[in-house]
Amino acid sequence: MRFGTFIPQGWRHDLVGIDPADHWRVMRTLAQRADEGPWESLWVYDHFHTVPVPSEEATHEAWTLMAAFAASTDRIRLGQMCTCIGYRNPAYLAKVAATVDAISGGRVEMGIGAGWYEHEWRAYGYGFPRIGERLGMLREGVEIMRQAWTSGSVTLDGEHYSMSGATVRPLPLQQGGIPLWIAGGGEKKTLRLVAEYGDYANVAPADFAHKRDVLRAHCAEIGRDPGEITLSANFNTVIGATEAEVTERLEAIEARVAPYLGDATAQYMADYGSSGNALVGTPAQVVERLTALQDEGLAYAIHYFPEHAYDRTGVDLFEREVIPALR
Repeated sequence: MRFGTFIPQGWRHDLVGIDPADHWRVMRTLAQRADEGPWESLWVYDHFHTVPVPSEEATHEAWTLMAAFAASTDRIRLGQMCTCIGYRNPAYLAKVAATVDAISGGRVEMGIGAGWYEHEWRAYGYGFPRIGERLGMLREGVEIMRQAWTSGSVTLDGEHYSMSGATVRPLPLQQGGIPLWIAGGGEKKTLRLVAEYGDYANVAPADFAHKRDVLRAHCAEIGRDPGEITLSANFNTVIGATEAEVTERLEAIEARVAPYLGDATAQYMADYGSSGNALVGTPAQVVERLTALQDEGLAYAIHYFPEHAYDRTGVDLFEREVIPALR
């Protein structure tokens, strides 16, 4: 199994209590530690407003961070989970990504999705198109990126985007272009798009096996080998040496965010309890669940540690006892 880790950027109230002037120092330090460790990739979210409720707490912009991480790390791959197609013109986005790929020496991953955070869309003046329209934008955006990264030029007369010889150079350093992670579990359109264009699929672990089978069916219809697509999932991870320590960690997380979230605290903590993306327990329990998913075809696990900016001991424990057991 391959492993990635999210770097806290404020979106999930994971930099609260830290002076904003110190945020970049914290993020850079954690990225460099990951670069020195066993992780294959680091990730950020592409969002502008905090969750589970919008607040005045800082949320740092994803592609600005991509460029900064590209210049301050040496080995680790750099991804976003996932870039919202509606927030940037896709030809412009393709050029940004190609530039970051050059800065990084060819280490960029492109996570891309249709977007879902309605408050954010409307607040920034993007409207909020119906889901079918957003998926149509995603399809055309992926086509634009493929053209841009293979030919250096984009021409498309689409329903949502129109390009006429847009020059996108330099090309990415990676042969064939930047790998595409198409995120989402929509069975008719999103997973079909993964089958056609994706190098990676990113789906929720709760219904992983079902989505895997839907993707395989789409691949069969178009004649693509499903083995060409790496299956990944994201996890909200809290790990402790004992169950008592796990409980202590959860209590500490709740105490940290409660002054900022108030009544929304329970909604926040659900990500580490009832959420199907929660991965909470001792090393043995975490390994057991990941092994079961690996047996179902999971090949890449990306972990978000809510304590990361404050306490690295959980991440250290994961590096020592989980990654070697599954790698």
